[in-house]
Amino acid sequence: MFIDEVNIVVKSGKGGDGMVAFRREKYVPKGGPAGGNGGKGGSVFFEADEGMSTLTDLKYQKHIFADDGENGKTKSMHGKNAEDVVVKVPVGTIIYNQDTNEVLADLTKHKERKLIAKGGRGGRGNQAFANSKNKAPKFQENGELGEELNLQIELKLLADVGIIGFPSVGKSTLITILSKAKPKIADYPFTTITPNLGVVDYAGIDSFVLADMPGLIKGASEGAGLGIQFLKHIERTRVLIHMVDMSPESLRNPYEDYQAINKELENYEYNLLDRPQIIVASKMDEEGADKRLKEFKKQLDNKIEVIPISAMTNLNLKELVYKTKALLEETPFFYEREEIVDDYVEYNFEEEPDIEIRKTKADTYNVTGKLIEKYYRQRTLATDENVQAFLAKLRKAGLDKQLREAGAKNHDTIIIYDLELEFIE
Repeated sequence: MFIDEVNIVVKSGKGGDGMVAFRREKYVPKGGPAGGNGGKGGSVFFEADEGMSTLTDLKYQKHIFADDGENGKTKSMHGKNAEDVVVKVPVGTIIYNQDTNEVLADLTKHKERKLIAKGGRGGRGNQAFANSKNKAPKFQENGELGEELNLQIELKLLADVGIIGFPSVGKSTLITILSKAKPKIADYPFTTITPNLGVVDYAGIDSFVLADMPGLIKGASEGAGLGIQFLKHIERTRVLIHMVDMSPESLRNPYEDYQAINKELENYEYNLLDRPQIIVASKMDEEGADKRLKEFKKQLDNKIEVIPISAMTNLNLKELVYKTKALLEETPFFYEREEIVDDYVEYNFEEEPDIEIRKTKADTYNVTGKLIEKYYRQRTLATDENVQAFLAKLRKAGLDKQLREAGAKNHDTIIIYDLELEFIE
């Protein structure tokens, strides 16, 4: 099954909590703090693998979660770091943040790896807080939370050359002969329902990747037939082989087919019509094909080269390969993502303040903000020592000053999540 779009949820691991502990040894009467730090939470990476060609694995794995780091231990032992998760995807995969539409990664090379969700940092144990002023701290830090992201994964094949044309013009047969690909072939429309990749390897030239695109029809860029699902795979090809059926049995007009396909390329975004094309007249071994080719050339323009081929007799196949390779060498890559100037959507996000104070009653103030939340999550506020360490951090961040500026007076009530405190001048 060929899957080229999936939506999944990834979540990195939480960092392990630091520990409060003290040395208790027979010959160490004043043992110091010995609480170890927590381990790092596992991160989620995506890595391109040229051995893969579909996102099928992710279709049935909607949630990818990394493990949490281990908590700190006694005797100053560090908690174990969690293993990172590496998700293998095909080369040509683009990863979007579904919530912001931001491109997080565009993996275009084998073994290219990108960090998508970073694991939380481990919290410090009480040994890390020991100093000359506080030789026996009784507080620690909790580990940081991991990141959770809704992702849209999209595959756009990285082929050098794409074969395009109406259904049953001979695209699959051509890729079979020029490479070792083995696509399904039959005499009915839409035999090819997935792109087929093959490596063309001829003596005297560097190999290149050829893709047989499922047949396009009129209206494909608007959703007709199967074309809309696969036009995106042409985006990164550098050269297009445009095949036109010259067989009288097809009962089609070659020139009208040629114009119709180019119209679909023009209507689709990313300027697909700007790709250089090699026009190929297929099935030239059939009776009456020569006559149709002459008429096609007259309608086209005698200055435009058309290469007549026959898969049955190998007519001009070697010439087609060398012509394609020569055109590849002078054509730049197109897989750098283009900026869309028109019809774009601009996302504006208001950044949450570090400290936000809201007066809820005449003598009550509610304190929130990203810095408050960060410090709050770092502490297990079940002991006086941890509460004091938490408040000391807030004072250092300027909370007292901001409370005065907000109008707080002596003995007013300050609420921070589930803590209810008294403001003392």
